[in-house]
Amino acid sequence: MERNLKNVLVISFGFLFLFTAYGGLQSLQSSLNSEEGLGVASLSVLYAALILSSMFLPPILIKKLGCKWTIAISMCCYIALSLGNFYASWYTLIPTSVILGLGGAPLWSAKCTYLTIAGTSYAEKAGKNAKDIINQYFGVFFLVFQSSGIWGNLISSLIFSQSSTKVEISEEDLACCGAYNCLTDTTNTTGSKKPSKSLIYTLLGVYTASGVLAVLLIIIFLDQIKSHQAETEKEKLETSSFWSTFLATFQHLKDKRQCLLIPLTMYSGFEQGFLSGDYTKAYATCALGIQYVGYVMICFAAVNSLCSLLFGKISQYTGRKFLFALATITNIACIIALLLWKPHPKQLAVFFVFPALWGLSDAIWQTQTNGLYGILFEKDKEAAFANYRLWESLGFVIAFGYSTKLQVYIKLYILLSVLVLSMVTYGVVECLEAKSSPGTPTATKKENGGPLTQETHM
Repeated sequence: MERNLKNVLVISFGFLFLFTAYGGLQSLQSSLNSEEGLGVASLSVLYAALILSSMFLPPILIKKLGCKWTIAISMCCYIALSLGNFYASWYTLIPTSVILGLGGAPLWSAKCTYLTIAGTSYAEKAGKNAKDIINQYFGVFFLVFQSSGIWGNLISSLIFSQSSTKVEISEEDLACCGAYNCLTDTTNTTGSKKPSKSLIYTLLGVYTASGVLAVLLIIIFLDQIKSHQAETEKEKLETSSFWSTFLATFQHLKDKRQCLLIPLTMYSGFEQGFLSGDYTKAYATCALGIQYVGYVMICFAAVNSLCSLLFGKISQYTGRKFLFALATITNIACIIALLLWKPHPKQLAVFFVFPALWGLSDAIWQTQTNGLYGILFEKDKEAAFANYRLWESLGFVIAFGYSTKLQVYIKLYILLSVLVLSMVTYGVVECLEAKSSPGTPTATKKENGGPLTQETHM
């Protein structure tokens, strides 16, 4: 096997094992650690730490340690969260969430740097177009990586389904599920349905082992980058652009199109935060039990992956406006339905319809918003995507931050309001673009945003 391709596969499967653990654990935080909102508070802290990490750490660590060891050490930060859950408390989960958040940005930056340099190096040797090889490497990576959302949630559901004490959920408890959930009672009813300690420890043991396997895979099988010239150039670029990138992130806000896209970018964090933090707890766990959370999130991940591929392909024919309209209508319909629906175990299929539709919408938000940033800010991509990470992460922080303070119906109204505002400001951006280039219909340009980026999966 060609050595560069081997390294791509090592990184891909390393991320697969790591995010099999992290993805499954994130989906369970709001249900597994519901006391005093500990689970969602830890997620909010995690994304706040990610914001700081994105601004400062990646160029420093990559310069000092190189890509291989930055990836390995950052992966250890993810394992810390699994270990913190063995004895979940404010003194263990909050610090480990900070550690994970700080490791998140260097991990993804080092991965991107490694694949880019490896692709460029191979292209030079083979006499091929570097961009084509790099795209192929990223395609292989995301093909393997995207399935992590399925495996992590499948593991949790299979383990929790082994519980010998099946709790019968009373009609009184069911009345506290859904949009008008009982903030004071939900914790108690959810807590009574938590799996046994032994099952929780079994799950955490599997997740921890999966993370350790990822680290060992990187340390043992991943080669150091051999293109020293490319590495040196990359280091110079990273060093020289550190402060300029930091300042450019905020200077980019002088572009009114960037300011107009802030609501749309934050909505991406809001809607993902709602599904993983509120839908899993107030609907799935409350009415069905925690063992169903994994299956529900598998449905979301599977539809999301398929639709990301589909919409990436068809966007050149439909244009981004049509796809944004489809996502908006789908999300609004889901929000209204969630406000009206009273979840009940007898309506099992409905619990999977919502995450499937949410996955369809999220696929559009991710691919098309990424593509929109790439098209609008082609000359300032670095600053533009730094803003993307910043505002989406802020959306996550806010969504998880108020998760335990407000009833679900209020969160749904907030979600609806942000969505409407997002589409209004996005419409203004399209109008500005149409006026600036009347002879070039931007909708027909290539708009595929490619695979999901780091802020989506963390």
